[in-house]
Formats: sequence, C-alpha cells, structure tokens
Amino acid sequence: MPNAQAERGAWRGRYLTLLGWAFTISSSVRVVAYLPTVWAIVVSGDSSQHSLWTWCTWFASNLTMSLWLRERNGGRFCRAAAVSLGNASMCGLTLALIVWFRL
Repeated sequence: MPNAQAERGAWRGRYLTLLGWAFTISSSVRVVAYLPTVWAIVVSGDSSQHSLWTWCTWFASNLTMSLWLRERNGGRFCRAAAVSLGNASMCGLTLALIVWFRL
C-alpha cells in the first residue's frame, strides 16, 4: 500500500507541474490577446464600444489575484502571480485608453 501512495503522489506532482505550466502559458497568451483591443481603440480613437465597468472589474480581479498569489507564496512573486500582474497591467492599459478617448 505505501508504494501505491508514493505512485499517486508522484502522479499528483507531475499533474501539478503540468497544470502550473498550462496556466502560465495560457495566461501569458492572454496578455498578448489584449493587444488587438488596445490597437483598435488607438486606431479608431473611439472607446464607446468598450465597457468601463467590465474593464475595471477585470483589472481589479487580475490585480487582486496577483497579490493573493504573492501572499500565498510567502510574499514572493511566483509565475502565476507575475502572469496575473501582466494581465492586470494590460487591463489597466485598456482601461486608461478607454478613459483617455472618452475625455
């Protein structure tokens, strides 16, 4: 029985490593995915089709997730916290452009 537990533990460790990298890669791609929206706002000069409330919510959500992950990691930034901070930054940039073009 101890051997079966060790094997399950090894599989769980591999799963968590794979899950961590999957999160990092997919969330990093998400950072890049903001660029078409940013570009569309800048080129058109029109941000009326973008919800200020939605972008504020996404910004706050990503920022607080990054800070929460940092705290859960003993006050250090892990990959997940860094990627969440990157997403918060892109949401913040989009939010700033929306506000800029509405003024």
